[in-house]
Amino acid sequence: MPAINFQVTPSGTPKFEPAIAVNLLSPNIMVATSVFVQGTVPMTGAYVSFDGGATWSVNILPLPAGFAGAEAQYVAYGFPTNFFISAHAFTVDGLNGTTIVYRSFDNGITFEPPIIVAPGYGVYTNNDETLIDVDNAQASPFRGNLYLAYNHQINITVNPRSVFFFQRSLDNGATWEQPKLLSDPLSIIERPDIAVGLTGIIYGGWITTTPATQFLLRRSFDGGANFTDTVPVANVVLVPTVLPVPGYGFRVLTFPNLSADRTTLAFSGRLYAVWQDYRLGYSDIFISISNNQGTTWSTPKSVTGAPPGSQNFFPALDVDPLMGVVNIIYYTNRVNGFLLDVFTARSIDGGSVFFNQRVTTQSFNPNEGSPTPVTVIGDYIDIKTVTPSGYIGVWTDTRTGSQTIFAGFNTDPVI
Repeated sequence: MPAINFQVTPSGTPKFEPAIAVNLLSPNIMVATSVFVQGTVPMTGAYVSFDGGATWSVNILPLPAGFAGAEAQYVAYGFPTNFFISAHAFTVDGLNGTTIVYRSFDNGITFEPPIIVAPGYGVYTNNDETLIDVDNAQASPFRGNLYLAYNHQINITVNPRSVFFFQRSLDNGATWEQPKLLSDPLSIIERPDIAVGLTGIIYGGWITTTPATQFLLRRSFDGGANFTDTVPVANVVLVPTVLPVPGYGFRVLTFPNLSADRTTLAFSGRLYAVWQDYRLGYSDIFISISNNQGTTWSTPKSVTGAPPGSQNFFPALDVDPLMGVVNIIYYTNRVNGFLLDVFTARSIDGGSVFFNQRVTTQSFNPNEGSPTPVTVIGDYIDIKTVTPSGYIGVWTDTRTGSQTIFAGFNTDPVI
């Protein structure tokens, strides 16, 4: 049956850049986050559901002292009732971009005041596009470690560059070790990603936008203390910053997506990399697979089966840790040509065949409520497994007349 859609945030001021996490022990408990514009100030919204996404409470988290706004939120779950939200906070001049982390130990009912992890300084350093993860791997000796990735931007006004900074915490986010530089300081990247394998191997991936356009990877076999040399995953053809559809004005950044099969089934240990790519002359979602812990990768292939010329973008990826179902969510204009929908591509055979299904129950206009094409609809969406074999996805939707976070829930098995 089609996915069920739920409205997560109230209508009105814009909400965008959503992410979601699910309590693996009680999958009906979910915490989502996004930018929540309060008046004119972008804040961190934290949304909690105890009924599988049907209803949500809304909490606006406070800024650290001296900061004027926050964006680029992400959320992760840790055993047994822990949720962690990362965000990029900035001062009134838009500078001093700082990575912060909020902690909850009661399933998102309350969050502690923000912890400053990575301060930014003027135009010299800005820590943006955050992502947080927790080692929940079943056979990991590092279970409970927190891992933080962000786009560390340097020399913002003079030949700017951006790199992958990685930090870890061994005490539930109370303190954080010195950051590790994982990418080339002469390159430019967008938000990096992290995946954790069954035995605790950390996979850190990023896509360079200059000088070359590549999906690259480094690995840690000791819980983030050290990382191996860089491994190429695939060459990437970046999509246009604004997709070539008349009336579109929103930017489309290209982020990497990684997830590992943590099951003990047929494809245990398999690693998946997913991204949007323009190699076909339109934006489509591609996947590459590794069967040897990220050492070598398969030839990239499309997962959407979308009509040629349609635009498919903002993929997110999660692999069911018990059943191994590969779940990919993405935006597409394949239904209408202009209006947007959300689809999933799902596989039960290790990524050989994908079944695509519409998630949105109605298409929506990205420019709804704006007299001119909007410049941002959020730079990503998200999906997480709801065991066994289901999923919950979140995206920015405008069917209510404003940018609002919606969720799509489906427990149907993949056909």
